[in-house]
Amino acid sequence: MKFKILTIFPNIFDSFLSTSIINKAIKKGLVSFEIIDFREFTKNKYKRVDSNPIGGGPGLILMAQPIIDALNSINTSNAHKIIFSPRGTIFNQNKAIELSKKDEIILLCGHYEGIDERVYSYFDEEISIGDYILTGGETAAFVLIDAVTRLIQNVINKDSIIEETFNSPLIEYPQYTEPYEFNNEFVPDILYSGNHKAIEKYHLKQSLSYTLKYRPDLLKDYKFSKVELSLLEEIKENKVEKREIDAIEKGKKFIKNR
Repeated sequence: MKFKILTIFPNIFDSFLSTSIINKAIKKGLVSFEIIDFREFTKNKYKRVDSNPIGGGPGLILMAQPIIDALNSINTSNAHKIIFSPRGTIFNQNKAIELSKKDEIILLCGHYEGIDERVYSYFDEEISIGDYILTGGETAAFVLIDAVTRLIQNVINKDSIIEETFNSPLIEYPQYTEPYEFNNEFVPDILYSGNHKAIEKYHLKQSLSYTLKYRPDLLKDYKFSKVELSLLEEIKENKVEKREIDAIEKGKKFIKNR
């Protein structure tokens, strides 16, 4: 996967590209980045890339010429070109999965009050990362690059991706580390039972419970399986089935004897 990024603040990417998963992916040769400073392409003698909007209005607008000349300076034949815009498609996990299958992505990072409208026709897609205002498109680029890169094969462990929140409509179940007790809060005993089928069902039950509590909107069009419907009844009735009770008791014995 190749990322080409059009920005007037190229240095802002230095730290982002030199840390964590992104840097590991670069070192493995799984992703590459080209940062293009479109300020270098302006024909304005003062190196300006922005101007007052024609017809009046607040703020400054990025001019078309430096952006389009910068875009034309690179090979775009196999690239999917994205411009960040509040009117664009809301970015989510499904969009990240879709983009992770592209060979090359070009991102335009906007600034100031907006971008000359004539720039938009040069791009394939408009994307928004949410209904709020950012200082610049670089932050949006960080979000998209991070979400997409981690989905590229061999960037991170495949099993880690499968159970993550938003790979299904359910919120991910709560997870714990040692010690068993911390500040008078305890790891659920069932997790020490060694009964993997019981733990798997417990995890699903917790995912359903957390989704109902925190993000019921995600379940609006969700088609529940028979197992999930049964677990929903347990949640609503605050009921614990015998299989779960047995696994809890087994976990308690393990904690007592270890």
